[in-house]
Amino acid sequence: MSNNKEKLFSEFQAPTTQEWLDKIQVDLKGADFNKRLVWRTNEGFNIQPFYRREDVLKLKTPDALPGEFPFVRGNKKDNNHWYVRQDIFAADAKDANAKALDILNKGVDSLGFHIPGDKVSKDFVCQLLENILCDIVEVNFSTCKRHSLELAKILVEYFQEKEYDKEKVVGSIDFDPIEKIVMKGKNVEPLFAVAPQLVDTFKDYPNFRCVTINSAALNNAGAYIAQELGYALAWGNEYLQQLTDAGVDVDLAASKLKFNMGVSENYFMELAKFRTARLLWAQIVKQYEPKDDNSCKMIVNATTSTYNQTLFDSYVNLLRSQTEAMSAALGGIHSMVVTPFDAPYEAPSEFSERIARNQQLLLKEECHFGQIVDPGAGSYYIEHLTNSLAEEGWKLFLQIEDEGGFLEAAKKGSVQDALNATNKKRHEDAAKRKEFLLGTNQFPNFTEKSEGKQAVAHCCGCKEQAENAPFKKIESSRLAADFEELRIHTENTKTPVAFMLTIGNLAMRQARAQFSCNFLACAGYKVIDNLGFKTVEEGVDAALEAKADIVVLCSSDDEYAEYAIPAFKYLDGRAMFVVAGAPACMEDLKAAGIENFVHVKCNVLQTLKEYNQKLGI
Repeated sequence: MSNNKEKLFSEFQAPTTQEWLDKIQVDLKGADFNKRLVWRTNEGFNIQPFYRREDVLKLKTPDALPGEFPFVRGNKKDNNHWYVRQDIFAADAKDANAKALDILNKGVDSLGFHIPGDKVSKDFVCQLLENILCDIVEVNFSTCKRHSLELAKILVEYFQEKEYDKEKVVGSIDFDPIEKIVMKGKNVEPLFAVAPQLVDTFKDYPNFRCVTINSAALNNAGAYIAQELGYALAWGNEYLQQLTDAGVDVDLAASKLKFNMGVSENYFMELAKFRTARLLWAQIVKQYEPKDDNSCKMIVNATTSTYNQTLFDSYVNLLRSQTEAMSAALGGIHSMVVTPFDAPYEAPSEFSERIARNQQLLLKEECHFGQIVDPGAGSYYIEHLTNSLAEEGWKLFLQIEDEGGFLEAAKKGSVQDALNATNKKRHEDAAKRKEFLLGTNQFPNFTEKSEGKQAVAHCCGCKEQAENAPFKKIESSRLAADFEELRIHTENTKTPVAFMLTIGNLAMRQARAQFSCNFLACAGYKVIDNLGFKTVEEGVDAALEAKADIVVLCSSDDEYAEYAIPAFKYLDGRAMFVVAGAPACMEDLKAAGIENFVHVKCNVLQTLKEYNQKLGI
């Protein structure tokens, strides 16, 4: 059988890269290869349309082994298991405990409790953790940073009273004062002295981490993947440097760091990000000369993004978070939180939380993603992405180090400036539909109403007094927020009727009508499509009978010279007149008084705002 296979494959000659390129060029029929097929990413590198074995022979990542330094292929040697985590806001210990016990019976094996600072006490923690076996279930905690050390001491006392095996207690405390500087601009530098005390408190618990790097906050602020990667590395190095400078042993210090990273919609790139992050973090820790290579392992909790979640057509959020969860799982993370689909507009319901849990369980139990070590290994494309992200992430890391480290860069505001610029660009791209949000700026649900939905304003839950922010902060909003605000305003003020006056070339009028319906429905307009009219007068009369506020002429570019001006004159200002497209005769049409055009090069958001203004909305 083996000989037959060898004979079979020997009959096929492997094409060279040049032969592939020659064939592609023939199929392109003279079109520019680089413009048509090369992807210019936001991460700073280009991606080719295909890769071959020769492209990865020069890379070192394929030579690494699972569970071994530099851990690019994962921290485990024999599986890809991760903790299925759900976070709980624990304002009431009894209620939070009941919820935790309930979801532990529904597939969760990792809990994240957020405790308001004024609730931290031994009695509260005892009631919160009643009947929860902390040597079996991963337990994670967050609270006001000023109460983190108090909570840590209470937890250690509790673990000792329960006589838990210290090796089996797995979890973390979310202590990250730098996040307050970057995201809120607050001066919390005095809190840095708490980090060594936290490490000392948990020094006997090898699997409990107490200093975190919350780069998920950057992801939710719109950071590009390479930005989150580079900043997370510099952020972690800042804490590692501070801890070792304070006299903490490097192996102990490294073993107490935990990364909370986000996951955005770029499927393969996010998968590669986690591989890259482990690779580069291992190299960073290695420079501190730890005694054990295991100290170089990066422990990551991944949370699916809120940045691309939408209020309208919110079930599409399930598609977004599912692909994001797949990226994280295949990337080899330690634990994962799937953000419920309704998070943008309400406290997640029992239904949405159940779906979020089941999204992970589906991947883990039915798709068996937890069984295969480093599923992306051997893919020429993923290996290339890993290497390219490593180069870009490392450049950014070195840039931050040249500024004096992540803390100094944050105090100077360079990190915030970069991320605010990225967020601004992404909102501009969304406005022009260069970045799609299905159901919001592209293919909206024509009949959907907000039904009172409003964007949720998130807060930390503690009662810390507001203070003047001495540093710059990240100004961010979800990518869909601008369109949602416009659509809700339209809905609450007046819903204009847009009538498609379709005439002429069948294919072009249908395509233009569909485009215009999608365009105008992004602002919540009621759109009326039509099969076609014999004359523009017939179409205008039908529009006025339908009480249209907008009449959109939909035809071919050549026919606009014939139809547009007569239709505009016959309408005679009784409704707004719009031409669908950017025909060659546009200047002639403008000279005749036609001023409204919708086409693929429009800034959709700006155009719709202008239409609202003209309609008195």
